Amino acid sequence: MSILDQLTNLELKVLPVIGKDTLVTAIVEETNLKDIEVMRAVQWLSNKNLVTIREEVKELIDLDSNGNDYAKNGLPERQLLIKIKDEAKTIQQLEAQGLSKEEINISIGQLKKKVAINLTKTPDLTFEITAQGKKLLEKESLEEQFLKHKFPCELKDLKPEELFAYKELLSRKQIIKQDTKKLVYVTITEEGKSIDTSNVKEKIDKLTPAMIKSGAWKNKEFRSFDIESKVPKAYHGKSHFVNQAIKYIKQIWLEMGFEEMTGNHVHTAFRDLDALFVPQDHPAREMQDTFYIADPKEGTLPTALHKKVKAMHEHGGDTTSKGWQCKFSDDIAKQNLLRTHTTVLSAETIANLKIEQLPKKFFAVGKVYRNEALDWKHLFEFHQVEGIVIDPNATLKHLIGYLTEFYNKMGFEKVRIRPGHFPYTEPSLEVEVFHPVKKQWVELGGAGIFRPEVVIPLLGKDVPVLAWGQGMERGIVEYFNFTDLRDLYKNDIKQMREMKSYMK
Repeated sequence: MSILDQLTNLELKVLPVIGKDTLVTAIVEETNLKDIEVMRAVQWLSNKNLVTIREEVKELIDLDSNGNDYAKNGLPERQLLIKIKDEAKTIQQLEAQGLSKEEINISIGQLKKKVAINLTKTPDLTFEITAQGKKLLEKESLEEQFLKHKFPCELKDLKPEELFAYKELLSRKQIIKQDTKKLVYVTITEEGKSIDTSNVKEKIDKLTPAMIKSGAWKNKEFRSFDIESKVPKAYHGKSHFVNQAIKYIKQIWLEMGFEEMTGNHVHTAFRDLDALFVPQDHPAREMQDTFYIADPKEGTLPTALHKKVKAMHEHGGDTTSKGWQCKFSDDIAKQNLLRTHTTVLSAETIANLKIEQLPKKFFAVGKVYRNEALDWKHLFEFHQVEGIVIDPNATLKHLIGYLTEFYNKMGFEKVRIRPGHFPYTEPSLEVEVFHPVKKQWVELGGAGIFRPEVVIPLLGKDVPVLAWGQGMERGIVEYFNFTDLRDLYKNDIKQMREMKSYMK
C-alpha cells in the first residue's frame, strides 16, 4: 500500500500548494478550506514525513478602534486645530461641530504641550490657535505619519522615529494595540515532492448510513488507513491524584473492618480541644496555630458533657486524676474554630456510643487546618488519617499491629514505633517508616491510647481506646516523586494528565 493511497481528501487538497515556508494562512486562502481543516491536514502530512512544520512567535502591533478612525480623519488635536484655525471657539461650539468631550480633553493636553493653542475665559473657556499651531497644520506629525504605516507590523522592524511615534500613541486610549501572534510555516519534504496528486480522484473517508441506504458508495474508491500512523495522545477523564490516594486509603481501613467517620469542619474549642483533655492554656490554642472564626464567634456547649469535661479539667472529676488544677473558662470553650485535627470526630463518635455496642472501630480521612507558614514541608490545609478502636480487650500490641498493617499497604515495608507525648494519650507513640530511597527513618504521625480523662466523660466508663492521627500528604508525596508538599495542589493540567495512578 503506497502513501498516496493513504492520503485523505484534505491532504490531497493541501499538499499541492505547499512549498518552502508556506504560511498556513496562505494555504487557507489557496484551498478555501477552514483553518482547522488545513491544520489537521498539515499535521497528518507531517506524521507521514511529507512536510515539516515550523512555528514562529511574533510581537505584532496593529491599529485599534480609535486608530482606524484617526488614520482616516486625523488625530483629535488636528481636528480641533482645523476647527479653530479661522475663529476661536468654546467647548460647546466644538462639540456642536462633531468633537466629543473626551477628544477635546485629550487634544488640550497634546496641544498645550506643543504651544499650539491659547485658552481664555471670556466668559466661557475659549480655544484660540497660536502661530505654532498654524505651523503644525502645515505638515503631518510623526504620530499621524505612523498611523499610515502598513499594519499589522512587527515591533522590531520600526525605525527610530516610528518607534517614538508608536510609544506616544500606545499611551493613549485604543489607538494602537499589541498582539502576540503565532505563525505556522509548512515546508514540503523531498518525499512529499515525489508524490503526484494531479490524477488522484476523491476517495471516500467514511461510510455513512445514508450512503449505504442510497447505494452512493457503489463504484467508489475508499481510502486506505495506516493503522501505524502517529496520532495525538488522548487523555481520559480521571480523579485528581490526591483524591485517588484518599480513595485508596479509605479502602484499606474498610477492608480491615473499620467504619468511616464524617463531620463538620467548624467546631467549638470545647469539641475540638477541651473534650480531648487539652489544657486551656496549651500553646496550640494560640492564634498562631489555630484559625478562629470571627462570625459567629461563639458556639453552644452540650450541658451534660460540658459539666463532666469541666470537672475533669479542674480537679479530675470522679477519678483519681487531679485534672489540670486550673479554672475552666466557658468563654474559651465556646470559641468557634476550623478543626485542628480529625480527632474531634473521634470524640464525637465516642460520645454517641453505648457500652453494649462495643467493640467498635472507626476511621476518617478529612481536611484539617493549622495556621502554618506555607513552605515545602508545611501546609495550612491538609488531610489527616484518623482512627480509633474502642474495645475492652484492646492493647498496645493491637495498636502497633493496626499501624504496621496500614503502612505496609501504603508501600512501606519497614515500620517502627517510638515513645512520644500528646496531651490526650498515655502511652503516646510516634510512627516512623523507613524511606527506601533516602535510606532514613521518616516520622509520619502520632498514636496512643486515650487517657481516662478523655474516655470517661465521653463514654461514661474507662475503656481502652486505641487512637492515631497521621498527616496524609507526607505519606503520599514520595509516591509521586515530589519534594515539595505544595506540588500536590498546584493543579497543573499537564502534571495531572501525566501523573501515574495511585497504587496501581
